[in-house]
Amino acid sequence: MTLLVGLPATIRAQTVKNVVLVHGAFADGSGYKALYQELTKNGYHVTVVQNPLTSLEDDVAATNLALDQQDGPAILVGHSWGGAVITEAGNHAKVAALVYIAAFQPDKGESALQWFQSAPPAPENGVLPPNAQGIVYYDRAKFHAGFCADVSAKEAQFMAASQGAFNAKAFITPLTQAAWRTKPTYAILATEDKSINPLIQRSMYSRSNTNVTEVKGSHCIYISQPKIVADVIQKAANGQR
Repeated sequence: MTLLVGLPATIRAQTVKNVVLVHGAFADGSGYKALYQELTKNGYHVTVVQNPLTSLEDDVAATNLALDQQDGPAILVGHSWGGAVITEAGNHAKVAALVYIAAFQPDKGESALQWFQSAPPAPENGVLPPNAQGIVYYDRAKFHAGFCADVSAKEAQFMAASQGAFNAKAFITPLTQAAWRTKPTYAILATEDKSINPLIQRSMYSRSNTNVTEVKGSHCIYISQPKIVADVIQKAANGQR
């Protein structure tokens, strides 16, 4: 049974071959390289958004620009903070389905911070308080264990050194709409996640009746297990439950 029933007939009639990837905080679009390779070898047209991380509105605007460029319906994918972004941007007319990768999934009127604080953080979690400029960083000393435990130490060092400057105001901004209420929604839940407690992920995804695939892996499963993530995206593109 197709899951594109609620979309306009012009979208339902097309095969979804476009994928738009939205990264989270403390990262950038280059982290999607392995997932990009998995998807493109299977014939998907992939666009990677480079979020400015300056505000929710700015990240949504960057995502909408990428969606505007698509030549047909697209699967919109978000990791971590990127989940809040795709929840807001997902009402774009070209979005056929949403895929959350160990990501926040707030409702209208909720912020990502509300969910982040809804369960105790793991000891490995390295999200630091905002600095004097209102920027939040991830503790480099905890980056490997807390953010990407299943990649090599060398790769984790590079990721920590190249993390984005995330403005704290983005984290506290309530969403004005929640696309998962009207669009088919999928998620990959990382059971070994030390950045977003798996209990938080499970609570969000069960509330929204999201189709969930649980994977044993860190917060960065899109890097460590790109094939599994690509398979879920492909399932979303095919409208499978």
